[in-house]
Amino acid sequence: MHSVVCIKQVPDSSQIRVHPVTNTIMRQGVPAIINPYDLYSLEEALRLKDRFGGRVTLLCMGPPQAEAALRKGLSYGADDAVLITDRAFAGSDTLATSFALASAIRQIQKDMPVDLVFAGKQTIDGDTAQVGPGVAKRLGMQLLTYVSKIDNVDADRQEIVVQRRAEGGVQVLSTRLPCLVTTMEGINEIRYATMSNMFRAARH
Repeated sequence: MHSVVCIKQVPDSSQIRVHPVTNTIMRQGVPAIINPYDLYSLEEALRLKDRFGGRVTLLCMGPPQAEAALRKGLSYGADDAVLITDRAFAGSDTLATSFALASAIRQIQKDMPVDLVFAGKQTIDGDTAQVGPGVAKRLGMQLLTYVSKIDNVDADRQEIVVQRRAEGGVQVLSTRLPCLVTTMEGINEIRYATMSNMFRAARH
């Protein structure tokens, strides 16, 4: 089982300030964290790794300092980390971001087939919820959004069954792998980083 988890480094929302003139987020001096919804996705991928074996690859598009977010993800137990960074990416909208991430996943697939792509339901800085679906569309993958629980993954039959939060209730959906899943808050409880993984992340 090979899962790719798309993460983003975002400003800590508890310390965010908005520019009084431009109404844009002021990132200078604000601590950066992994987008909280992405951590739920990472935990789901790690649980599948615990159950089936395989690998978890982290993928992030961002400036060079986003390497810190990837190292943090490695400290939880991910196996590999890929940072795609270029000054040309500055100011990218969701269309450009989904294109870049999908292109990177295609390259990752050349080394090892990808069974699942995970992403948080949205980022706390953009709040568009468009990147995950955009990546799925570009890769031709089935898309499962707002997933609140993964009921079952059958590695042999390459099938997944999930519960999806919907207006007025919960939908139970199944589809074939590979697919892309966006996760809701509360789908799991995120594990602690281990000392051995922290040392490995520092050397990675």
